[in-house]
Amino acid sequence: MERIAVIDLGSNSARLVIANILPNGHFVVFDELKESVRLGQDMERDGFLKPSRVAQAVKTLKMFRKLCDSYCVDKVYAIATNAVRRAKNQKSFLEEINSVCGFKFKVLNEEEEALHIYHGVINSLDVPKAVIVDISGSSTQIIHYNRRNVLNRENLPFGTITLSDLFNDPNLSPQQQSKMIETYVYDQFSQIAWLKELDPDVQFVGVGGSFRNLAKICKRMKRYPLDMVHNYNISVSDFNSIYDTVKVLDADKRTKIKGLSVERADIFSSALACIKGFFDYTGFSNLVVSGSGIREGIMFNHAVPTTMEKPISDVLGHSVYTMMHYFDVNIPHAEHVCNLSIQLYKQLRVLHKLPRQYVKVLRVAALLHDAGMRIKYYDHPKHSFYFILNSNLYGISHRDLVLAAFVAYGHRMEEFPLAEWNKYKDLLREEDLVAVMKLSVILRIAESLDRPMSGAVKMLNCDVLGDSVIMKTEVEGDCSLEIKDALTAGAEFARAYRKNLEIL
Repeated sequence: MERIAVIDLGSNSARLVIANILPNGHFVVFDELKESVRLGQDMERDGFLKPSRVAQAVKTLKMFRKLCDSYCVDKVYAIATNAVRRAKNQKSFLEEINSVCGFKFKVLNEEEEALHIYHGVINSLDVPKAVIVDISGSSTQIIHYNRRNVLNRENLPFGTITLSDLFNDPNLSPQQQSKMIETYVYDQFSQIAWLKELDPDVQFVGVGGSFRNLAKICKRMKRYPLDMVHNYNISVSDFNSIYDTVKVLDADKRTKIKGLSVERADIFSSALACIKGFFDYTGFSNLVVSGSGIREGIMFNHAVPTTMEKPISDVLGHSVYTMMHYFDVNIPHAEHVCNLSIQLYKQLRVLHKLPRQYVKVLRVAALLHDAGMRIKYYDHPKHSFYFILNSNLYGISHRDLVLAAFVAYGHRMEEFPLAEWNKYKDLLREEDLVAVMKLSVILRIAESLDRPMSGAVKMLNCDVLGDSVIMKTEVEGDCSLEIKDALTAGAEFARAYRKNLEIL
């Protein structure tokens, strides 16, 4: 198995992620390390990286080297962005870290940086049209794409560190400083003509540490039940509530905010003021937080080289198959169960009357219904539930992810876990419970019809006759085991569909 590392040396922090490259274009991150280096701090005066910042970067990269060596990493992608890109002492800095740490860094130009960010987002979010905003320590990238093509991009010469330094006036209150930043960035955004010409269905996607910290704070504020920030949605009203609280606090008080990393506390108000200016200028009502950005973009490009030219077409499917490969799921069996589940869903549409959106839920549950077997056979539906719930799958909403987890949970359980369901009720709708009951039965029958994992049951045709559903199977060979096992779902089927089940 190939193992790669990506080192992202930014203006604010240095990050290392290490991933296993799986067969067929999949990767899984299994370790990471992050350190605050603040390379971009105090650069505005003369354009040089300061000796203390260089020393901290070298110290950090030596730790990265040790971790990479301990894992026997096959390839390291070491990239540097805006602070190093504009540093007058760039050459000597890069020579020093190459000599001391053995890393040969590539300094990305603005276009390369934007494309890597875009690749990280487009291959992990099912958002057809968006404006991506990535606020680093010393720059702000804005990338506009439509249907998997980059249309516009801008790199603005300010970020959380530069804005904090520029408006750091001890004679002004934190709120006054934030207001000045708002005004400044609003004026900068107003010079980008295409920002006022966006289609109504374009979404706002936020990338980077400031957005991730914002999501963590918002989740704590709302007591959100899921521990994931990728594809987390923040309304402008929730953002304003957080911003109004944070902008009046000094740096010491901001360190006490739950969800905010200590090393980001002194520059967080600047980040929020920048986001506020963007909200005000563009009029977006919602923000989608992406946990994937420049580093994930590089990993996608390595694992799936075609993504450099064409993004992944089925984001969710690729993500699900990554999990299936990583946890050694029986893929042919999972695919056959999924196929039979979809057949049943279509055949029983006249009874369940569920909208098409639930097909995605059923697909995820069917493909990952056996994932819990990697923990233990006994109670494996319960283990599959926790696995799906914490899988951080790409290309699926948090609500649909929760529903898929419950469908997998319910397909072999005698009693539905209502106590567990109530933990997520704020994410779900009233009609979802009935839908999950119906989908769980479909999955239960489909799994039974491939109990020997032989794929002998090929096709299903259902007829609704009076109080019964007659399920006719097209098979190869003797399928008495499969049919007998499927008939054990008769009681659950009757409860969910108000019909008796017969299988021929």
